[in-house]
Amino acid sequence: MSRSGILLVLPLLILAGCTVNYSFSGASIDPKMKTYSVQYFANRAPIVVPTLSQQLTEALREKIRSQTKLRLVTGVGDADFSGEITRYETRAVAITGNDRPAQNRLTIDVRVRYTNSVNPKESFESTFSRYKDYDANQSLAAVEQDLIKDILDLLTEDIFNKAFVNW
Repeated sequence: MSRSGILLVLPLLILAGCTVNYSFSGASIDPKMKTYSVQYFANRAPIVVPTLSQQLTEALREKIRSQTKLRLVTGVGDADFSGEITRYETRAVAITGNDRPAQNRLTIDVRVRYTNSVNPKESFESTFSRYKDYDANQSLAAVEQDLIKDILDLLTEDIFNKAFVNW
């Protein structure tokens, strides 16, 4: 083979050895990563909603299952998520002229430890915080489950993006 032929083939061979899996979610996952695990997220917030830990754990499992080809395992996977809920708080955020709240805000904070056994440099420990506002004329009990679902959707998106989209 001529020298120019080698120069044309060599870059193709090099590129053929470099692969990263991309998905429709924008995730770039090393092809060596095959499994994931999501440990139970304990609720360590001062205010405890009994079902919140299970809801968060299941929401994150489902997010990863639906957005990647990784297989969920019990124990510890190639990508392992653990952590705890550290804040569950509601407070007034918009005060009217007569010192009454017009809006309240429900905030949930989650501390996440992500361990990537394939690429350990991509592991992290971070706190994620999201909130939703609701009309102060509504009781928290009346809107709480819808707010929790919306906040968990945002939190799991943030966690997923930090782990797999590298933002």
